[in-house]
Amino acid sequence: MESTTTWLVTIGILSAVIAFDLIIAILRRNKETSTAEAAIWTVIYVSAAIAFGYFMPNWTPSETAQKEFFAGWLTEYALSVDNIFVFVIILSRLQIDKTKQQLVLLLGIIIALVLRGIFIAAGTVIITRFSSAFFLFGAFLIYTAYRLLIEKEDHETTPDDSKIVKMMRARGASTFTIALLTLGITDLVFALDSIPAIFGITKDPYIVATANIFALMGLRQLYFLLQGLLKRLVFLSKGLSIILAFIGVKMFFEAFHGIGIHEIAGIEVPHVSIEFSLGVIVGTLLITAVASLTATRKDGSEII
Repeated sequence: MESTTTWLVTIGILSAVIAFDLIIAILRRNKETSTAEAAIWTVIYVSAAIAFGYFMPNWTPSETAQKEFFAGWLTEYALSVDNIFVFVIILSRLQIDKTKQQLVLLLGIIIALVLRGIFIAAGTVIITRFSSAFFLFGAFLIYTAYRLLIEKEDHETTPDDSKIVKMMRARGASTFTIALLTLGITDLVFALDSIPAIFGITKDPYIVATANIFALMGLRQLYFLLQGLLKRLVFLSKGLSIILAFIGVKMFFEAFHGIGIHEIAGIEVPHVSIEFSLGVIVGTLLITAVASLTATRKDGSEII
């Protein structure tokens, strides 16, 4: 486990980065974010995550920490891209001006970080005390994977017409406030999938926390970068369903080992290595991206 000093230094540095991003968003709250600007910041945040993972062995005791971080970060990042589909619809239906979008997105992400921090703390306590909880988490991920597999790709379901939104409008809440709370509630729902998923990759709360933070930090810039490209990622949900199902099955295997069951009907319960998990995640994401872009190109869709 990481030392208290490692935790404090990491939280301090990442908090400073988030504060810096918040200041930029406030200063530019009345300016529209260009695609070029979003691309530059996305590259910066992705590079920061890669650098963090690359140097992680220098301050973490686990030999597999680096691979676990990259597997967790890629999974969370991919799930975040799926979240952006819904964010686009929410902000467009609530008619949030483009000059205000970056501030509401960043504040929504900060809310998401706080909520996920609570989820991570609770999840750590649960899996530490009850190893059989992996059965529940695994079953939930497999169910989520099934729903992603059969759902339509239009992502038309949003909280925009919910009773909560209507009640807030009736009480005179501003559109900005409604959008902010709607994004927070939406990410809370998405966290029910993403937090169990990363616990299926690693049980280290430090890696779980940092992978989530790095996945969310660049989400605002990624939103502006991918707005025009999202409609071409037609197989994203299918790819995510494969990843979630794989992690769910992996959690079942770990749960059996956790309660001392290493064979079932004479068949050995396999150990899924982090190297294999990372390969499945990266391979699935690459195939999903290539297949989506190829399919939309053949359909004659506009190439952004």
